Amino acid sequence: MTIPPAFLAITITLIHVSLLPPTVVYGLGTASTTAVAYGTTTVCGIVAAEPTQRIQCYQNGQIISIQPNISFEAISGGGSFFCGLMSGGLSLLCWDTSSSNSSFKPKRIYNSNTVKLTDLTVGDAQVCAREVNSGMVKCWRGSNNGISKFQPPGEALRFRAITSGSGFSCGILKLNSRVLCWGSGYLGYEIQVQFANLSMSSLVAGEYHVCGLTTTGSLVCKGHNDSNQLNVPFSSAYQFSGLALGADFTCAIGVRNGMVVCWGGKNGNEFESNAIENISFESIVAGLDFVCGLTTSNLSIICWGPGWSNLPSEIPLRRMIPGPCLQASCSTCGTYPDSEALCNGSGNICKSCEIELPVAVPVPPVASWPASPPTKARNKVSLAFVVVGSVGIFAGICTIIFCLRAALCGFLPMNVRNSVQRPSAEANADNAAAMPHFGSSVPTSRSYSIKRQASVTLRRQRSGSSISSKNGDRTQTFSFSELSTATNNFSLENKIGAGSFGSVYKGKLEDGREVAIKRAEISVKTKKFQEKEIAFDSELALLSRLHHKHLVGLVGFCEEKNERLLVYEYMSHGALRDHLHDEKNVENTSSILNSWKMRIKIALDAARGIEYLHNYAVPPIIHRDIKSSNILLDANWTARVSDFGLSLILEPESEHEPMSTKAVGTVGYIDPEYYVLNVLTAKSDVYGFGVVLFELLTGKKAVFRNDQDNGTSPMSVVEHAGPLILEGELQKVLDRRVGPPEMNELEAVQVVAYIATSCVNLEGKERPSMSDIVTNLERALALCEDHADCSLSPTTLSFHSD
Repeated sequence: MTIPPAFLAITITLIHVSLLPPTVVYGLGTASTTAVAYGTTTVCGIVAAEPTQRIQCYQNGQIISIQPNISFEAISGGGSFFCGLMSGGLSLLCWDTSSSNSSFKPKRIYNSNTVKLTDLTVGDAQVCAREVNSGMVKCWRGSNNGISKFQPPGEALRFRAITSGSGFSCGILKLNSRVLCWGSGYLGYEIQVQFANLSMSSLVAGEYHVCGLTTTGSLVCKGHNDSNQLNVPFSSAYQFSGLALGADFTCAIGVRNGMVVCWGGKNGNEFESNAIENISFESIVAGLDFVCGLTTSNLSIICWGPGWSNLPSEIPLRRMIPGPCLQASCSTCGTYPDSEALCNGSGNICKSCEIELPVAVPVPPVASWPASPPTKARNKVSLAFVVVGSVGIFAGICTIIFCLRAALCGFLPMNVRNSVQRPSAEANADNAAAMPHFGSSVPTSRSYSIKRQASVTLRRQRSGSSISSKNGDRTQTFSFSELSTATNNFSLENKIGAGSFGSVYKGKLEDGREVAIKRAEISVKTKKFQEKEIAFDSELALLSRLHHKHLVGLVGFCEEKNERLLVYEYMSHGALRDHLHDEKNVENTSSILNSWKMRIKIALDAARGIEYLHNYAVPPIIHRDIKSSNILLDANWTARVSDFGLSLILEPESEHEPMSTKAVGTVGYIDPEYYVLNVLTAKSDVYGFGVVLFELLTGKKAVFRNDQDNGTSPMSVVEHAGPLILEGELQKVLDRRVGPPEMNELEAVQVVAYIATSCVNLEGKERPSMSDIVTNLERALALCEDHADCSLSPTTLSFHSD
């Protein structure tokens, strides 16, 4: 039998990938057993083969033994200090390395009897760690006045890995493997937006950039690229077992030989050295302009780079452990070679479950510290893995060949072949549905197969939606007389507003339910009537199948002769526009909106509703008329998006392509790119939402009369507020009715302002997605909360001597 060449290529690729070990990353900004305090050129490590896994440091030619002399499982360094997590994860200590004394004084910043921490990560001045059980992040900030609060990302968010850079920290969310960043300034936000919808398995931060491995093993870097530090010189997956990032360079350890390669830097090759080109490393960490690595041969530390005072040199410290010594026995993934000796009988160094084959040359026994070749026993184990794996692969290839031969040669009847394929599709659907997703995630591929439908069902749960029917089985059919009675014959007293195709009335049904009834205007003009008919059909078709807590719910409809009416849930607090811009309404009823926290919550509610339309409705929907008058508030002040008369459904084949359609919308909110080019994308809704954010920040209408020229010419709120925000003059544009933001609110308002300016970029491709907006508004709302557990008094820890 002849095997197709394409099949052979796939088979060879499968063999190659299956023999590659998965990758684990250690480096600057993540927990490790070595650390650098780059501001004082201090190098530290956790000592091996002693009764306690104590910390030892090297600074200015001196070896410094760190007190207390107790066991630590991880350390991480920043600008002028480093921190250590005690074995067991119940206590966290930090040391200031800028002291003129020959010893560093410890300061404890965390202690608990029950809540264990892991993933210790130190940036230039901040400290963060992750709770073992919950995945929640705690953060602190070091300063001249001691330790202060460094706002964590929020208690509702759960992470499986975190890292820290200069003034920002980033993490990988547990539920969808996406990147979320937090901290002062906007660098973290920019990096987060650049990672977009990538699913990540690891992250390491430098000063102004972040690198990591995707879940498919590819190395990607985001952030500043002044010296080509983002330009990864490799393309194939699963090439690295370690990363370290500095100010303008990136270094990585190769999986196959453990050797280090670097790129970026001021002249492109300043981190290359003949002295290290044949040395295998277990892990590497970086300062701003130098790198230190833990060697595989004897677990010593070597440092090099332009910021290192000498040529590449071995630090005169004791040998260091390559991983934490754990008191519990290791899982089926096994222990590190000579683990018991390295931990001096007080625990085991476990191999990560992400590594199933040895990555680097094993460490020789402690009794024979000089470098020696791998033991025969270890080689036999490795060989056994390869042999067993190869046999399994061969058996799998034979099975595939047999199946292909049976199907292609016609040995199976056609109806049997079809029945074999269906269960696999259903299995894929089940697998997709079983995979957890975070609500702001966006699928990388939007195919409307069984798999797509199943995964959407699960993702909707986080976004507050429920499974809905396309046939509108939840909507009621009303008679015109019923609705006329409910509104007192559509009296002016019952009129509460207007929508895209008619007036809106408050009504009370026979069963006591309060509703809002939208009635199309009756026109003798055929064209006008057709437009109302289209708007009616559009809104009925969409809302009858959309059920989400941040979308106005459709109760039912009426269609009699020329009458077209839609019946909605009644939103007792009306439209956001009225609370912001109706002076009478603001004075009498809108004191609750005179709170930055409440305004951010309303923005987040509305963003979640739009995000649902873009990412989780099937097919996706573009609203086309996002504005403050179409954001309604229910009895609980929950914001809901309304009025779908202008909305368009994106067909699957055109979902990622711009649609050519005549521009519609409202002056002040309409996307300039859409208006000029008549090309519609989901980013048109993003522009309108950006204008709403400006309204919430400034209290001004989308288009208003400028007081500076006696109110003679109209000005857009974007034109008014955008430039001032970008110039750092946010305080000049904030709505004075709310009052100046408090300390814990200021950063939140800054985040909202930055989101707003990003949303109204002239080019749609430069605007964030609604998923990015939701993620960052969640962060902004969390910043308004007072996280007392993340704040410590200045007396608890001081990084600087008095």
